[in-house]
Amino acid sequence: MRSLVNGQAEENISIRDRGLQYGDGLFETLAVENGIVKNWELHWARLCAGCERLFIPQPNELQILSEIEHLLAGIGKELVKIIITRGAGARGYAFNEVSASRIISVYDWPALESENKTTGIELFLCQTRLAKQPLLAGIKHLNRLENIMARHEWQSSCYAEGIMQDSDGNVIEGTMSNVFLVRNGLLQTPDLSNSGVRGITRQRILDVSKQEGITLQQTTLGLDDLFNADEVFVCNTIIGIWPVKKAGEKQYLVGQKTDATFYNPVTRLMQTKII
Repeated sequence: MRSLVNGQAEENISIRDRGLQYGDGLFETLAVENGIVKNWELHWARLCAGCERLFIPQPNELQILSEIEHLLAGIGKELVKIIITRGAGARGYAFNEVSASRIISVYDWPALESENKTTGIELFLCQTRLAKQPLLAGIKHLNRLENIMARHEWQSSCYAEGIMQDSDGNVIEGTMSNVFLVRNGLLQTPDLSNSGVRGITRQRILDVSKQEGITLQQTTLGLDDLFNADEVFVCNTIIGIWPVKKAGEKQYLVGQKTDATFYNPVTRLMQTKII
């Protein structure tokens, strides 16, 4: 890992930083290939929207890009994480007279199971529920304890991801991903007005669905909808799109048929468009 903290080459922050003290901040995880940051405009727009929502001053875009460029090796695939916190301040929740902190880190690209994209994954059904909070819904804030607790529920390597519901039992997202269902040719994804993260890959799929003339609904979905779907897939910036082969006792047909068509054609189409 290589990192800059407020432009300085170090890995330490103040113990008074509100990101550490209260989770008071935001982050973005970006994919980089051969020195090119993928989908920067979408990531930057979400980061700025989150700063506005939390009343954190918007960082300087050129400064952020310059610091990312400084850290990149320039070859192969890398992962960049941007963290913006409200900064170091006095004890207490009030955030007057503080200056935002920025942390830029570059990591080696994680090792992922290649068959997850082809033969599919099995989903764990998490018991940890997501709270409903419209003020924070959609943005990628630093408070991820619900997702952490949900991920701790399984240790078996047979599960690659887990599905989380809100306090009313509505399916919202994976522990690290967004989720989509296909039923009778209709593409559906959970409404994230009250919980969850509006992922960048999720947004790209919304855009592709319009371009391809695929009807898409952002709607309330339950486990019954998940179990009755013809196709299910999860997505994020790092994993891309993973088809789901099993959730609970429900099994889904994944992969290519003998006649060169696919059991999960919508999933496959999105995989070819979202690269």
